[in-house]
Amino acid sequence: MIAPLLHVVLYQPDIPQNTGNIGRTCVAVGARLWLIRPLGFVLDARHLKRAGMDYWPMLDYVVVDSLNDVREQLPGHDFWYVENPAPRRIWEAEFKPGSVLVFGSESRGLPPAVIEECRGQMIDLPMRPEVRSLNLASTVNTAVYEAIRQIGHVGL
Repeated sequence: MIAPLLHVVLYQPDIPQNTGNIGRTCVAVGARLWLIRPLGFVLDARHLKRAGMDYWPMLDYVVVDSLNDVREQLPGHDFWYVENPAPRRIWEAEFKPGSVLVFGSESRGLPPAVIEECRGQMIDLPMRPEVRSLNLASTVNTAVYEAIRQIGHVGL
């Protein structure tokens, strides 16, 4: 099996349509999608089709119980946590093949303990103060394609 170009981690995602769009982005670039339970939706054929995820069989994905499960399975990988606000902008991160991008849920973001523990690897997308947050799928897409820009190619 070919190693994924990137790893996209969704911490307890709430909205199946966002996860579907993110999954499509992962298929497009050769990234593995990690889903951390609990999920705000059911991963079965009927629900996936309703959410527009009919390409799901092409997706390289893993469902785990905790962020530590991801860390244990990806030792030595660079982890970047995308949260607003953060001390650094996304383009200040140095992405390389195998980098891990972690995103919080649509309703809660990343847990405060993760934010505190990982402050040095926290990055954000700049936005005006009138906007609290961007759509999760849009944020993931932007971050993934910044990583692709730095790496210089998509996964094969």
